[in-house]
Amino acid sequence: MDFITSLVLIVNVISALAVIVLVLMQHGKGADMGAAFGSGSAGSVFGASGSANFLSRSTGICAAVFFVTCMALVLLTAPKSSRGDLGVMSGVASAPAVASQPVGQKIPD
Repeated sequence: MDFITSLVLIVNVISALAVIVLVLMQHGKGADMGAAFGSGSAGSVFGASGSANFLSRSTGICAAVFFVTCMALVLLTAPKSSRGDLGVMSGVASAPAVASQPVGQKIPD
């Protein structure tokens, strides 16, 4: 079990770093105007819009892997609890039952 947790943790860190790098490689919407006037490079290895599609899809896939590995780490490292465990309220004793007054008796003055 420790090997699986370590493997999922490594994949989680690699996917987090990949998301960071891929987001930083993408250009914002304001960069298109500068590229139109020649101050930026519009062409790339993937073509004018090919890099945006490739980078955005790669970012989405890496983000999905990151979220899945985060959930897997939660499931793998969470302590095992019983069904009756109430979490924070598990150590609290239930309140004693309050005895009700019989219907026929009056409260003395």
